[in-house]
Amino acid sequence: MPTKAKIFVALVITGGWLALVQSLLHWQSHEPVSFIIYLLITVFASGLKLQLPGVTGTMSVCFFFILIGLVSLSLPEVLLTGCSAVLVQYAWHSTKKLRAVQLLFNLGSVSLAIITSYEVFHAPLLRSLPIELAVLLAIMATTYFITNTFSVAAVIALTESKSLPKVWREYYLWSFPYYLLGAATAGLFEIAKHRLGWQTSMLILPVSYLVYRSYGLHLGRLDDAKKHAEETAALHLRTIESLAVAIEAKDHTTHDHLQRVKVYAMEIGKELRLNESELDALRAASLLHDIGKIAVPEYIISKPGKLTPEEFEKMKVHPIVGAEILERAKFPYPVVPIVRSHHEKWDGSGYPSGLKGEQIPIGARILSAVDCLDALASDRQYRRAMPLPMAMEIVSREAGRSFDPRVVEVLERRYVELEKMARALPVETFSLSTDIKVERGAAPDAGFEQAASVGAAPPRAELGSLLETLPSLRSVLSFKEIVLILGSRLEELVPFDSLVVYVRRETQMVPEYVSGANSHLFESLKIPVGSGISGWVAENNRPIVNGNPSVEHEDLTTSGGLRSTLAVPLKGSRDVVGVLSLYRSEPDAFTSNQLRILAALGSELAKSLESGLSHNLTPARRVRIRPAADSENKLAVFV
Repeated sequence: MPTKAKIFVALVITGGWLALVQSLLHWQSHEPVSFIIYLLITVFASGLKLQLPGVTGTMSVCFFFILIGLVSLSLPEVLLTGCSAVLVQYAWHSTKKLRAVQLLFNLGSVSLAIITSYEVFHAPLLRSLPIELAVLLAIMATTYFITNTFSVAAVIALTESKSLPKVWREYYLWSFPYYLLGAATAGLFEIAKHRLGWQTSMLILPVSYLVYRSYGLHLGRLDDAKKHAEETAALHLRTIESLAVAIEAKDHTTHDHLQRVKVYAMEIGKELRLNESELDALRAASLLHDIGKIAVPEYIISKPGKLTPEEFEKMKVHPIVGAEILERAKFPYPVVPIVRSHHEKWDGSGYPSGLKGEQIPIGARILSAVDCLDALASDRQYRRAMPLPMAMEIVSREAGRSFDPRVVEVLERRYVELEKMARALPVETFSLSTDIKVERGAAPDAGFEQAASVGAAPPRAELGSLLETLPSLRSVLSFKEIVLILGSRLEELVPFDSLVVYVRRETQMVPEYVSGANSHLFESLKIPVGSGISGWVAENNRPIVNGNPSVEHEDLTTSGGLRSTLAVPLKGSRDVVGVLSLYRSEPDAFTSNQLRILAALGSELAKSLESGLSHNLTPARRVRIRPAADSENKLAVFV
C-alpha cells in the first residue's frame, strides 16, 4: 500500500475510534427494550449484503436502520448499532478473511460518518431555520452518504493511483437515491413511532427487504455490464497483440522489444500524470506504432546498412499508413495521433508533418524517446546493441532537439529501474510460420512468370579489358583462380582490406574465397541467408554500400578493426549464387562509383561462380600468372 494511503487509513482509524470510545463512555438509552429489538433487527438486516462490482467489498441494507437510528435513537445507541452491523456484515459468510487493519478502518469510518450525520441532523442552528422535516432528512442522508462512501473511495483511489472523484462516481454514486429512500423511511418510522407506538412502526421493515431486492437487480445488471466490458476489452487487447505479432514478423523485431517499450512508456506516462484515456492510448501505440511498415518493402526494413534517399522516402510513409490503418479500428482512446507523430522531433525536424515542441502529442513524445533508447540498446540488422548507459547518453544529448526534455529527464532518472521491470516480465515465446515450405500447390492459376533475359551491367572503362578476358578465362581456370586474378586488379580501382566471395549453400552463405587482412576471421563464418550484410544481399538481390561489418560477426570490428562493407550479389541464370564483399577499416569508405565498378565485375563473376558450382568447385589447378609482354592491360595465362 502506498505511503499516502497508509497515512489516510491511520488518520481515519485514530479519529473514528477516539470519537467512538468517547461517545460510548457517555451512554444513554431512553427505551432499552425497543433499542435491543431494533439492534437485533439491524444486525439481522446487515446479513442481507451484496458484492459490489469492481471492488473488494460488499454493501448491505443496514444503512437503512442507521438512518432510522439517527432520527430516533441517541448517538451512543446509533454508534453501537452501526458498529455491530459492520461487524456482522464483514464476518457473516465472508469469502475473504478480513485483516485487522481493514476491520479497524471500517469501524472508524462508519463511526465518523454516524457522528457527523447525527450532529448535522440535530444541530441547533439547522433546527432554528424554517426547514421542514423532509429537507432535514435529505440533508442528513446526503451527509451520511458522502462521509460513509468518501473514506472507502479515497483508500481505493490512493492504493490504485486512480482519480478519487472517478472512483466515487463509478462505485458509489449510483446508490445515492437509495440513501434518500432510507431517509424517507426514517421519517415515516419516526412519525409512526410517535403516533402508533414503536411496535407498530416496525411494519415499515419490509421496505428494507424491497431495497435489498432492488439492490440485487441493479448490481446484477452492473456486474453483467462489467463482465461484457471486460470481455470486450480483452478481445480488444488480443486484437492489438495479434497486430503486434504481425509487425514483428515484418520488422524482424522480438516480442520482448515491444514489451520493453510498453513498460518504459507506461511508467513514464504515469509519472507525467497522463489521464487514463491517454495511458490506454499509449499502451496500444507502444505495441502498434510501427504497423505502417506493412506498406514498406521487405528489403528496406531488413536492410543491414544505411538507407539510400530513395529508400528513406519509402520508409517515411509508415507513420501515415499506420495512422490510416488504426483510424479504421476506431479505438475509444487517441491512438492514431501518437502513431502518426512518433517520428516527429522536438525541434520540428521530424516527419511526417514537422510538428514542433508541444504540438506533438505527449504520448508520441514519450514513445519516440523510449523507442530510440530501446533501439540503440538492441541488436539491429545494421549494428550490434550498445550498452544501455551508452544508449542513454545518446538520448540525453538529444534532449531539446529530438526529444521532449521532460521525458528525457524522467528516462535518465529511472531507466535502470525500468529495465529491471521489463526484464522481470515473463518472456512470451510465439512466432509466425514464415520459414516453412508448403508442399502443395504446383503452380498459381495464372501460371508462372516467364523471366526475361537480363543483360550484364555495362562495363566500366577501367575494367573493360579484364571483363572482355573473363569469358575465355572461364574455360581454362577454376573459379578461385579467376577471383585471384580479379582481386589483384580490382584493388587498384576499389581499395579494400579484405575481399570475400560467399557461396550460397542451402540456407547459409559460406566464404569460398578469402583474400587480404583478417582472413582467419572469415574462414569459419557461416552466415544465414537473410541475416547480416551478405545474407541480406543474397536474399534480396540488392547491393549494400558502407554496411557495418559487425553484423556479419562482431569480431570483424572488435578484432579485425573493419568498419565498412561493400557487397554486391552474384546473380546466376536464376538465383543469387553468391555475394562479393569488400571490407575496409575506415567508416563510410566506399563510394557509389566504386559500387558501379563492383556491380559490373560481379555480373561476370557470377557466371564463373555458377559454372564452378556446376562442377562442385573443383580444386584450383596449379597456375602461373604474369602480365603479357605486349600490353600491361592483358593477361597471359600458362597452364
